[in-house]
Amino acid sequence: MGPVGYEAERLQMVTEQLAARGISEMRVLAAMGIVPRHHFVPPEQEPHAYADHPLPIGHGQTISQPYIVALMSESLQVFPGARVLEIGTGSGYQAAVLAQLGAEVYTVERVPELAAEAERRLCDIGFGERVHLRVADGTEGWPDGAPFDRIVVTAAARQIPRALLSQLRPDGWLILPLGGRDLQGMARIRRGARGWEEEYLGECRFVKLVGVDGWDEA
Repeated sequence: MGPVGYEAERLQMVTEQLAARGISEMRVLAAMGIVPRHHFVPPEQEPHAYADHPLPIGHGQTISQPYIVALMSESLQVFPGARVLEIGTGSGYQAAVLAQLGAEVYTVERVPELAAEAERRLCDIGFGERVHLRVADGTEGWPDGAPFDRIVVTAAARQIPRALLSQLRPDGWLILPLGGRDLQGMARIRRGARGWEEEYLGECRFVKLVGVDGWDEA
């Protein structure tokens, strides 16, 4: 599977950062142990790829801390064949983990340079056919790809984008960081027979979700 190396670092990440902190879904732990995180960071960050913190990837964006990627992936409860919409491709790492879990991933990135680099990286490790990428305003989702079984937003939203709610299946789940500029709560929103249900999974910090239904560019 594409680039190799750093096997010991990946195993240590899975054991000490994920399993030891409560990530228990074996499929998620296996996916995190397979996907080469070092392939999704700039060359100068490669030695730090498996560290327990986010890393800069350029254009004011970051690749999330491994634990957060695992938490979001586990909380989504992705099943093989699930149609998953990701808002905020970034480096492509979260999309790769979701694809490794068997999802058909539709991912939206607003920065063309990041999108192009993510697409190259995903193709390099064999996910070119399972991950579909476009450059657009993520707060508007992917209307012509809807409905989705799961939606995950990897940027901080000041409110839940209405377009994303409309693109969920009746029994779908949406996970996103919801709150202010500097601190958010990880929210899981379920669309059930009785309407929308919200559950909070803990505090987090993400870069801003910019768009017509998000934060302003400035």
